[in-house]
Amino acid sequence: MVVTFTVNGTPRTADVPADMPLLWVLRDVLDLKGTKFGCGIAQCGACTVHLNGAATRACQIPASAVQGQKITTIEGLSTDATHPLQLAWQELDVPQCGYCQAGQIMQAADLLTKNPNPTDADIDAAMVGNLCRCATYQRIREGIKRAAVLKREGTKATPARPARRPGEA
Repeated sequence: MVVTFTVNGTPRTADVPADMPLLWVLRDVLDLKGTKFGCGIAQCGACTVHLNGAATRACQIPASAVQGQKITTIEGLSTDATHPLQLAWQELDVPQCGYCQAGQIMQAADLLTKNPNPTDADIDAAMVGNLCRCATYQRIREGIKRAAVLKREGTKATPARPARRPGEA
């Protein structure tokens, strides 16, 4: 099946099986490696992308379902890495291993679009389906709060935070 859709603002065409998950279309056909495979059953959130602006698990969406749709991956969130979440993640040194972070950021971006000033409870509810093997949930929450502030302020750059010392969480 030939699927035509928009990825990160660019019209794309892929000749793939109709039932091929969007995750593999993005990674293996379009060479966009930021979206990660985690569980394959939409339970971990590592493969989160935006489908027409809404956070969606790419591992469970067949290629046939994205015909004519708009997809945004972590690579398309910001062309210059100045999205408030990306800035906050760097400033607060949010990730530990980093594997889940693209999915975390994409889910958080959906949250901040819907709720520009989320409470801890709002963040916890929105992020519950995104697992972090390193359990950096507190830093993820702080990163989302910081990104909300940066977004409200229209901030384009933040000072770099010193790297964590060994043993620091």
